[in-house]
Amino acid sequence: MKKLIAIIIILVMILLGMMVYKKLAIKKENVSIQEIEKIEKYINQIYMWKETTGEAIPVFENINQADDKWIWEVVKKNIEEDEPSYEQIQEKAKELFGQAFTKEFPKEGREGLTYHEQKGRYIAHEVELDQQGDLFLLNTITKTKKGYEVEIIEYLEDYSPMLKEEAEDYVIIRNLKEEEIGRISGSAEEEETELVKRNLDKFSKKKLQLMLENDKIYVEKVIKE
Repeated sequence: MKKLIAIIIILVMILLGMMVYKKLAIKKENVSIQEIEKIEKYINQIYMWKETTGEAIPVFENINQADDKWIWEVVKKNIEEDEPSYEQIQEKAKELFGQAFTKEFPKEGREGLTYHEQKGRYIAHEVELDQQGDLFLLNTITKTKKGYEVEIIEYLEDYSPMLKEEAEDYVIIRNLKEEEIGRISGSAEEEETELVKRNLDKFSKKKLQLMLENDKIYVEKVIKE
């Protein structure tokens, strides 16, 4: 019985590994499935929408030099409360960007998080999104002395055909120049990944330098390829 359970566990781990690697990576260097999942989860936390921050993830040499709007929209995206306190905002920023992050949220508030004087809290405003999803695919992961260097492929999912009065069952895959690269069935995630992989030269790429500290990941630098 124990042997059967062990076999089932191994098979589940292999299946999970196959699912992760289908979403990943053309190149990886001594990186485990668990590390890949952790990296992807973190990048999802900090990956935004171009219609609100200009770029889903901007280029910067140091996290404290990153675009203010992007930084505070990332923080807002990851705070569950609609009315956070100043302390909650600062704590979440440290949680996302690490102890090297030294920027402070303006106490008077800013666009997206305005200060409500009577409540002494900040009001998080909803963002109006377009009909395109801003997505990335992990392309390569390389271990470094401080953490990881991760190359991502950036692309757009255009849902507009499925939102028409006579809905079409397909999604248009575009690059960041909004050029159409291909079309896939509205529910075919694996097909989408393969389409992106087949057309790597048509998409934008960025390298993220990630620091691993106390088993947590923080972004240090983003470079445009």
